[in-house]
Amino acid sequence: MTENKERIDHSLALKVMRLTRPSLASPSIVQSETRDITKDILKTHLETDLKSLDGYENLNLGKFLLLPQAFGNIYLGETFSCYVCVHNDSTDVCRNVTIRADLQTGTQRINLVPGQGLPDNAGNTRSEFAPGSTVDHVLNHEVKELGTHILVCEVTYNSAASTEKLNFRKFFKFQVMKPLDVKTKFYNAESDEVFLEAQVQNITNGTISIEKVALEPSHNFTVTSLNCASSEGVFGGGSCLQSQDSWQYLFCLQPRPDQTNNNKNIKAVTNIGKLDIVWRSALCDRGRLQTSQLQRLAPNLGDIKLSFISVPSLALINTPVPLTVRISNNCERTVELDLILDNPHTRHLTWTGVCERALGLVEPGGSLETDLEVVLHDTGLQTVSGIKLVDGLLQRTYNFNDQSQVYVVVDEELFKALQ
Repeated sequence: MTENKERIDHSLALKVMRLTRPSLASPSIVQSETRDITKDILKTHLETDLKSLDGYENLNLGKFLLLPQAFGNIYLGETFSCYVCVHNDSTDVCRNVTIRADLQTGTQRINLVPGQGLPDNAGNTRSEFAPGSTVDHVLNHEVKELGTHILVCEVTYNSAASTEKLNFRKFFKFQVMKPLDVKTKFYNAESDEVFLEAQVQNITNGTISIEKVALEPSHNFTVTSLNCASSEGVFGGGSCLQSQDSWQYLFCLQPRPDQTNNNKNIKAVTNIGKLDIVWRSALCDRGRLQTSQLQRLAPNLGDIKLSFISVPSLALINTPVPLTVRISNNCERTVELDLILDNPHTRHLTWTGVCERALGLVEPGGSLETDLEVVLHDTGLQTVSGIKLVDGLLQRTYNFNDQSQVYVVVDEELFKALQ
């Protein structure tokens, strides 16, 4: 903490101290690799050092708590706490003593202790300030900006010898650093689901404990966490994250029920939500970081989309399987669609019923549903293919061959048991 000293001697003294937790005092480990007198002296020094751990003198681990000797590091999302004290060091009575404390950042000035207008019992204004009297404040502020911060403390008062107002200021500068590095990746599924992979890296100088990593979705989505537990990543166990290490988290976002029928609008949504991360330092100082609104690239919709509304995950070989599909028009023009069901050359399936039919006109942004039936001839995981849609207005053909899969079994008793 740097302090700008005043040249004028004032009757009042202002002291500011940051409130933070102590650290473990550890001894300085110095050793010699040879057996000489110097090594014996160093060993004796470590054994008699009060800070060294009994029986483990060669470990850089102390047994005493050390009060902060400097201002220390402050990370984004932590709570800045300090103690501000004004003391009357003179033998005179001072009047109308007022304290004001502001925290100045690169973009704003935040008032922590108001100046004028508060009564005597508010603590920051005194009509009379006797010799030896003290007025103090404990200030708390959650740091939400990176960069240089300046704590500006101003004291205004009237001395006993004059009615002229006197004032002085002191400035305390500190840096706010970034504690976590968050990288995100988005995966857009065909079913309108969005998968978010978040990589959280600890870039502080020490070990931190992750309490929570949660995704607050936008109003268009609901979210499901796919992690092992609320505080564990997919590739991490426990809750302690070493310096420069990172964990990965996975979330699945699904469109809300009222957004499901409007496929074009939900595809165009780029705002996904915000990540909310809560951690604690080695001595349990709490920090919280919330990202800005996460943005994804809108997926390429294509003119026509076909999605399966009803399809079984298990089917019996050579038995008709009912299907329901939804066809959506994502382009800006009206289309006139014809449905054609082709049996693939692999002969692993056969379409039944009417294999060519007119579906009619579909307006921009509109959709329709139709029922199909297929017979699967091979066992194992089979892909439903051979669906074609032809736009009669522009004579364009759209092929859909890998939109859904069904697992086929031959044993009827197994099929009934699995159902």
